[in-house]
Amino acid sequence: MLRVFESGWRETFNKFDPIPNFKTDANNHGPFGFDNIGMNYDYPEADYERRKAIIKEHELYQKGWLYFVANDPRIPRDVRYQMSQWGLARDEFRDNGNWPHQLYIREARRMIGKEVMTEHEVLSKRGIRQSIGMGSYTLDAHNAQRYVTRDGYVQNEGDIGIDAPKPYRISYGAIIPKRTECQNLLVPVCVSSSHIAYGSIRMEPVFMILGQSAATAAAQAIDCKSSVQDIDYIRLRVRLFEDGQRLELSQII
Repeated sequence: MLRVFESGWRETFNKFDPIPNFKTDANNHGPFGFDNIGMNYDYPEADYERRKAIIKEHELYQKGWLYFVANDPRIPRDVRYQMSQWGLARDEFRDNGNWPHQLYIREARRMIGKEVMTEHEVLSKRGIRQSIGMGSYTLDAHNAQRYVTRDGYVQNEGDIGIDAPKPYRISYGAIIPKRTECQNLLVPVCVSSSHIAYGSIRMEPVFMILGQSAATAAAQAIDCKSSVQDIDYIRLRVRLFEDGQRLELSQII
């Protein structure tokens, strides 16, 4: 972090977005920020104790980062002064030292289902047959690793931010398992998708959209006493339309 500041970088506060009541919605920003790069690799397959340790490590890292930037005399004075004006919100998470109870788990285990959403579908380069909702957010992923190049420079790798050219359809096959693995499961959050595609799909409004469609499919499967793979998609589509679900770009335009 010191070497970053020594390079002349001064974008520390560029992702401190103001929100009401003199608070901020902060996020990772810059070459060395809130992201504890590489320290989350074990999380998807970890047991509860290991996950607790990973969460604690992230808390220690982020609190340490904040304290360091606000207090270490080697940090540029203007940055230290501005950082020292900030603190944890006194009226938030009072029972946990004003620190959030949960780590934001953007992405962990994902199903490999009947179909897999990839960047080809998100970028509208390849169509899907059975739409149950739409997404539109940027393909957005943070850095996955930090390493030293052969020339001795620190390199971050994995950060992307590619706009989807238009709202895209999400396949019913991406929320149901392969028939041979399970026939009574619908997965609207840990959907069957690639890492890159999930960077767009993972938005909360999309989860709500897929949750509504999954619930409708579940109800129809129960009514028809069928597997989730065997429900009548046309019947599902008609009911989703009746309930105001957006399945095609033409509905939005």
